[in-house]
Amino acid sequence: MNIQKILSGMRRACSELKLIDDGDKIAVGVSGGKDSIALLAALAAFRRFSPERFELHAITIDLGLGADYSPVQKFCDALNVPYALEKTDIGDVIFNVRKEKNPCSLCSKMRRGALANAMNSIGCNKLALGHHADDLAETFLLSLFYEGRLSTFSPKAYMSRSEITVIRPFVYISEADVAALARDEKLPIVHNPCPANHNTQREYVKNLIKDITRDIPIAKERMISALTHPERNNLWESAVQKES
Repeated sequence: MNIQKILSGMRRACSELKLIDDGDKIAVGVSGGKDSIALLAALAAFRRFSPERFELHAITIDLGLGADYSPVQKFCDALNVPYALEKTDIGDVIFNVRKEKNPCSLCSKMRRGALANAMNSIGCNKLALGHHADDLAETFLLSLFYEGRLSTFSPKAYMSRSEITVIRPFVYISEADVAALARDEKLPIVHNPCPANHNTQREYVKNLIKDITRDIPIAKERMISALTHPERNNLWESAVQKES
């Protein structure tokens, strides 16, 4: 996988969606997985020719589950990106204290809060997350099936409580391309020790999409296209408005 393909998709997202402004101080939320490590590598490359000048930092929220993030530290050193490792007891709270049956939602909220605190301490105004196009489709189905809502994440969202803007530069890039970049560049992926890993609602939906695309090969591509082109939506509310 040529990183130029990733950079092309990221450049398109940053340009069309106005994700990066001149003078931004951007923190990449680095979990240690392929998506966040690939995003860090891509943004480090992108800053060399981006029309907007920005600072780049990397922050990891350690859940206290025993992961070794030393390879991430070495990688950040090689990229000349400042790295902060924030240790927390989030894992203990979720799995031992609260004994959550569906821990992902609470974990995400707690990690986001810890990230915001770490960002505020170093003056970052934007948080870059490694969500890609496949995540966009999966989040839509999760909201539809489990919440009864037609919803997915936005490529750019302002969090008023923390005064931080979340951006997702990989929103036009497929998971397959991200995985290929991680493999070809031998990025330092950290093993995920989370007890819920590969046993979540998101994993179920991911596998469901794989099953559907066996029968309808273009299904995922069409779903992503519909989500990224809201002008194509023809839902109940819009239909009622047109009639009235």
